[in-house]
Amino acid sequence: MILVRVFCCPPSGATSEAPMPGPELCFLPASELLRLLDAREVSALEVMEAHLSLIERIDPKVNAMVTRVPPEDALAAARRCDDARSRREPMGLLAGLPVAHKDLFDTAGLRTTYGSPIYRDFVPETDSPIVARLKSAGAIAVGKTNTPEFGLGSQTFNEVFGATRNPYDLSKTCGGSSGGAAVALATGMVPIADGSDVGGSLRNPAGYCNAVGLRPSPGRVPGAPGSWDRLGVPGALARNAADLALVMQAISGPATTSPISYGESGSVFGRPLERDFRGTRVAVSADLGGLPLDPRTRAVVEAARPVFTAIGCDVEDATPDLTGAHEAFRVQRAVNMVAKYAKLLRDHRPQLKDTAIWNIEEGLALTGEQVGEGERLRQELFARTHAFFERHEFLVCAVSQVPPFPIEQPYVTEIDGVRMETYLDWMKSCYLISATGHPAISVPGGFTPEGLPVGIQIVGRYRDEFGLLQIAHAFEAATGWGSRRPAIVSEL
Repeated sequence: MILVRVFCCPPSGATSEAPMPGPELCFLPASELLRLLDAREVSALEVMEAHLSLIERIDPKVNAMVTRVPPEDALAAARRCDDARSRREPMGLLAGLPVAHKDLFDTAGLRTTYGSPIYRDFVPETDSPIVARLKSAGAIAVGKTNTPEFGLGSQTFNEVFGATRNPYDLSKTCGGSSGGAAVALATGMVPIADGSDVGGSLRNPAGYCNAVGLRPSPGRVPGAPGSWDRLGVPGALARNAADLALVMQAISGPATTSPISYGESGSVFGRPLERDFRGTRVAVSADLGGLPLDPRTRAVVEAARPVFTAIGCDVEDATPDLTGAHEAFRVQRAVNMVAKYAKLLRDHRPQLKDTAIWNIEEGLALTGEQVGEGERLRQELFARTHAFFERHEFLVCAVSQVPPFPIEQPYVTEIDGVRMETYLDWMKSCYLISATGHPAISVPGGFTPEGLPVGIQIVGRYRDEFGLLQIAHAFEAATGWGSRRPAIVSEL
């Protein structure tokens, strides 16, 4: 089902207020931009011009938008949108909003590299399902956002485009793998963006860039045609929960091409986010039962506790039993690596980064017994987590175990005196949750004394993404952390 907006335009001679300055227009919520567009107080052309201008000024500092749609094409699409509005035609739900697509998603006619030199000049002929849905909803693409090679790792850098910088401190990482998307949002280059998440790739960069990133339950948003993958999921990021709910309306829902999609329509996300949370049981476990945490991260998560109490929740210390989550995640991830990239390892090994080679070879080394054991652990983990959420509606914990770190550092090797064994281990706070199959959202939670953003992670009941958006909406309204802009744009 394609959701559309039907509205009444002002009379042709109606006047509107003078357009606001470009940078201010770029930081309006997506929902407010749509209101202005529908009322014809601003045109899609003006919105597009403002965002393209900001991209030109900001992106050279952060390197988020690695392949751009030719400006004349984006502007022409905006004019077509305005023409359709002037004729009072039914409009797509997101009609006229600029959007950026993660460079892991295929975009017909627009270069898609997956962050790999192997695909440096690859131009797909078709769109990925999430791209197609955003396009059908009327969003206008402005470019592709940076990602580590094949999305591997929570630090956005690759040999094709280099590293993407954190806009709150250009010497720090923006996280990953949807790092370019989070930076584009934080700097006002787009109001909405898509992304994907295996072990934290939506949540980690959102937390590092003061944005909101939602990892949906598997099947909520259709992935690659024919894919049975329940670990890697497509999703989206925005600057607030209401805008993210808007995007979820457009990208969610059943798809005949996806064997794991289910029947609930995306219209479920069109309901009001306001809710009475009195009596809602919320568990808090900053370190998920003993993971090493940077003290600055722990302080932000603990500071969130009284906020949930203030909005009416019954807050208590509790942690789900995550026994086997590490093993289940590692096995499933390694199996997926073989399925997707074993042929690339055989044919293009010198062009792959070391961590990609290690991941693929880890999968090739698995025995049938190990794969079976990993699946058994995942089944038991889901059942225990599901039982935990029968008592608690939400779980609050850290998104990332450390704040943003130096951009020259490929990954974290030590946390609070504890040595990390692999390049993945510093993101257990996210990937242990991925293994459970339950949805999770990252929402701005505060800042370190140095001014670096720190997100908090809220985990919800299976397939209850709407509930997560509701509590994220209440939390951000109570704190206002998400309104703090990076200095590089506040100076414009």
